Amino acid sequence: MHFDFAALFRAFPALLIGASMTLRVTAFSIALGLVIGILAGLGRVWPNPVLRLISSAYIELIRGTPLLVQIFIVYFALPSLGLNLDPFVAGIIAMGINSGAYVGEIVRGGIESIAQGQMEAARSLGMTWGQAMRYVILPQAFVRILPPLGNEFIALLKDSSLVSTIAIAELTRTGQIIITRTFKSFEIWTGVALFYFLMTYAISKVVKYSEKRLQYNE
Repeated sequence: MHFDFAALFRAFPALLIGASMTLRVTAFSIALGLVIGILAGLGRVWPNPVLRLISSAYIELIRGTPLLVQIFIVYFALPSLGLNLDPFVAGIIAMGINSGAYVGEIVRGGIESIAQGQMEAARSLGMTWGQAMRYVILPQAFVRILPPLGNEFIALLKDSSLVSTIAIAELTRTGQIIITRTFKSFEIWTGVALFYFLMTYAISKVVKYSEKRLQYNE
């Protein structure tokens, strides 16, 4: 038995297209997850108890259920309520909602890591709670939450393989299709793993670079 490099080379263009789809799904999901997560994280620390309750319920519910089940609910269950979604859109919505719960906890932790005196000082200068959060707390918290956010982005990219279950031709799905045609399982999965490694490695480098720049500018 030998490794068929020629088979991997022939599969490279298709795997590259699959990897680009993985990046697209991940990028849109990250954007949606950031928006939801920031709102949920702020809701967890907002003075309004109703907002805190809603944010906490959302985070606990999403974190307590598997992403695969959430994808199935969005794609297979919502049509029974009259909401039919394209697989690409359904995958982004499910992954974005899932990521938002984890980002929300990261944001909450970052906010609570800032000394309470910072908020008190801002309020004593006449700022509202929202202004103090926007101009004083969040800029400092962002520097601290960047590393865990990077880890969440990497985890989301790898979890994007789950959208292959709803027929999105991302990297994992593309690999499966190629294997059914070539029967070169070891070579193709090696190629798929290599693509995932390169993408996650690139994200980690970008996050580390951004972290250093932010620390330098402080």
